[in-house]
Amino acid sequence: MSRLASGVVLVTAQEPPLDPDDPHAPAGEDVGMTATAFLSVSLDPPLVMVSVREGSRMDDLLDEQPLWAVSVLSESQRHIAGRFAMKGRISDRLLFEDLPRTRGEASGAPLIGGALATLECRTEQRVPAGDHTLVIGRVLTATTTTQSADEGPLAYFRGRYRQLG
Repeated sequence: MSRLASGVVLVTAQEPPLDPDDPHAPAGEDVGMTATAFLSVSLDPPLVMVSVREGSRMDDLLDEQPLWAVSVLSESQRHIAGRFAMKGRISDRLLFEDLPRTRGEASGAPLIGGALATLECRTEQRVPAGDHTLVIGRVLTATTTTQSADEGPLAYFRGRYRQLG
């Protein structure tokens, strides 16, 4: 499968507050994961799918939090993809710390500034598939950015991030 080129996205979600009944409880942490197994499933209704490793932090979070977001990374955002793909990485709070981002109105999840496109989703279905979970989400919002209109997508091929062309 390393011979199949794919796009690179950052999947994000916000953990629920530690105590949802206490308005003064700290908000949950933002969580992010680099994914290369992401695709459009349907236009009507608008559905997308991401594959997450079973038992991973993102799998556990998306099992409890139905709202999440996707930022389609541009070729100049390779460092973001690498940062959120590290094994044994530091806390997600530190990974997000210096990144330009906004918070999605529909999902509350971080949307990465400069991404080619951003989507906010609500989980429709979770499908166990081997050592992964396929998370199918209904697209609630979708935007493209004009600042990266001339930039190409970040691609993943033969185990490395690549640029098209």
